[in-house]
Amino acid sequence: MSELASGPATSASDIAAAVRAGDISAEQVCQDALARIAAVDPDVRAFCTVEPEAALAAARAVDARVERGADPGPLAGVPVAVKDLISTAGLRTTFGSWHYRDFVPAEDDVAVARLRAAGAVIIGKTTSSEFGYSALGTNQLFPTPRNPHDHSRVTGGSSAGSGAAVASGAVPLALGSDGGGSVRIPAALCGVVGFKPSMGRIPVWPGCKDDRLPGVSSWDTLEHIGPLATSVADTWLAMRALTGPHPYDRFSLPGNPFTGPPARGWLAGRTVGLSVDLGFIDVDDEVRACVEAVAERLAADFGCVVRRADPPTGDISDVFPALIAADTDLDGMRALARAHPLADYLMGLLSRDWQASDLTNARRARQRVCRVLADYMAGVDLLITPTSPVAAFSLEASERPGEWPGAGVPPNWLGLCNPMNLTGQPAISLPAGLTAAGLPIGIQLAGRHLADADVLGAALDLEQALATAPANV
Repeated sequence: MSELASGPATSASDIAAAVRAGDISAEQVCQDALARIAAVDPDVRAFCTVEPEAALAAARAVDARVERGADPGPLAGVPVAVKDLISTAGLRTTFGSWHYRDFVPAEDDVAVARLRAAGAVIIGKTTSSEFGYSALGTNQLFPTPRNPHDHSRVTGGSSAGSGAAVASGAVPLALGSDGGGSVRIPAALCGVVGFKPSMGRIPVWPGCKDDRLPGVSSWDTLEHIGPLATSVADTWLAMRALTGPHPYDRFSLPGNPFTGPPARGWLAGRTVGLSVDLGFIDVDDEVRACVEAVAERLAADFGCVVRRADPPTGDISDVFPALIAADTDLDGMRALARAHPLADYLMGLLSRDWQASDLTNARRARQRVCRVLADYMAGVDLLITPTSPVAAFSLEASERPGEWPGAGVPPNWLGLCNPMNLTGQPAISLPAGLTAAGLPIGIQLAGRHLADADVLGAALDLEQALATAPANV
């Protein structure tokens, strides 16, 4: 076995380059990934479905293109895990629900089709909460994913298995979805990179928008698909393949800002807005200290002007469930629940007597958040916050029943991520350091409206700086 294929931390960029050059076969890379999954997943529980023969067949098809001199694609041979909310043709997609436990889609989600066209090998599906409605990884079908840094702690979610799959070294790249932090939260808690691009940058279809499946058509105005990866460079590579419009997604955007290589030096001399708690969120002391240290590094290493100011979004935790309800196929979910109970967090959502005024008020609150954040971003090039106000907490919190979004979790722990789903602006979670207990701390970089390439450019610079020494050391 080559040295490249022998280690679990090999990057997607390195794998693709080696496969394209013929230095290693995509089949060997796939076999190594399957072996890694077999070794680590009994403890981590990231995957809910793996079909080795289908993955190996896809890898051999990549090798065949290389052998005949055809372009195998920018992600040639890269093993990719896909969140179980995202449709994969011929590969079971359960949406984390008992009701779809044997469902096999006939078509790929647009994002999956683009990954395959770019030469990626879909290695399996990763566990999510039911229909993605909890920021933890619990559902009624599969074991809850465990944090690779401490198996007694949560991974975050709802892209729970995708975060764990990358952090455990099973794959260098995974696909997640983010309606309120569901890519960024597991990235932060598991210590990997997680990018929520601008709304529409990666089309979503059929995914959570499949109107043909009862209960699945949901989160229409909030949901973003995004990659989780071991590095910002790999994130850029994935975005190059995933970006571009599609007629089935009315939010999808034209153009592709990732066609060229990422350029370093974006951060130099920028004005950065720093908000450790958005003015109202209870942030753990270690997380707070880490973010403050990052701010110091930005000033010292890049000459950034750090402007300490909280964007006046206010606490939107009361209105966010109403926005979710407005996007949810409530009748479809209630019909499912009559046949078999849904997860407790969903039953809590369905039990509410939603009024039209609840939804109207929530939408007006969203309009206000979009306005005040746009005004705030007009005065800064970047907004920096923690991704999560806490590091990974006890797995028991995800196993106790309660009303949506779950019991036993810290209050407002999603509040740092939610605003960027309301506005649709790009945001990335980057590993910034570790707590005294060795648990990852993530920092969130949010950019101006549609400034995806700028966010990744800033993340690339900061990632390189933090590689020298974590922010909290």
